[in-house]
Amino acid sequence: MYGLWKPRVLGAWRVPATGPVIYAVNHAHNIDGPMVMGVAPRPTHFLIKKEAFVGPLGRFLTGIGQVEVDRHSTDRTAIARALGVLDNGGVLGIFPEGTRGEGDFASLRAGLAYFAVRSGAPIVPVAVLGSTDRPGRLIKALPPLRSRVDVVFGDPFEAGDGSGRRTRKALDEATERIQKQLTAHLENARRLTGR
Repeated sequence: MYGLWKPRVLGAWRVPATGPVIYAVNHAHNIDGPMVMGVAPRPTHFLIKKEAFVGPLGRFLTGIGQVEVDRHSTDRTAIARALGVLDNGGVLGIFPEGTRGEGDFASLRAGLAYFAVRSGAPIVPVAVLGSTDRPGRLIKALPPLRSRVDVVFGDPFEAGDGSGRRTRKALDEATERIQKQLTAHLENARRLTGR
């Protein structure tokens, strides 16, 4: 990432040095996940749609520990692998909106709340800004080479209410708490970076 673009990483010191952690990353561009993997202070295992696991890219993603997920059904294998990452004290990366969009955390899916409540792992909000500012001249699908992309890590927080409940109502309440935290982090990151 540092060879192709000019990432500016802010707040990496906020990421707990040990123990399970979930990165909740906004997702506006294909480069957002690889950018976080390339600059994060700890190795990250992202939940990635199964459509990306094709040919050499699929073997590469599997080889670096990424978790293949079928977004169109309840993928129990992916859930077990993701919980395994957290059980082993690793970092799980999730795009809580489920797919690329505006990257504004406006509509969260329940997966992030489920993993956070089930594992007890703190969530670290991550804002990737600048990846969609303008297309590159050589490769339109990527940001211009040597352009600045900001990656802003926020303060870790707990998603659950401390009760240990994992009911649908508890997950819905956790999702609301998470959305407020992520939206506030994104607003703060935009102020901090001027984007």
